Amino acid sequence: MALRFIGIDPNTGTGESPTVWVDEEKLDLVVQSYTDEQTTAEAAAFTVPGHAVGIPEGEAVLRIPARMVPMIREACDAIERAQLR
Repeated sequence: MALRFIGIDPNTGTGESPTVWVDEEKLDLVVQSYTDEQTTAEAAAFTVPGHAVGIPEGEAVLRIPARMVPMIREACDAIERAQLR
């Protein structure tokens, strides 16, 4: 896997580090962020057509700080540029 670092939460302290990368081989967005039991429970309860209720094994619900939106955009743009090559 070839991860390219995009950015880290600018308000990161020493113990927390929401981070954004791009997997340049698979052209995926890779995010490390907070998990939140209440949000996970709420998301798991949603009924969406074509989607089983619950969170499948190997998946997680992440809470991404809004201040990281510019990094998410940059990562999405990087993936899109790579796909156009």
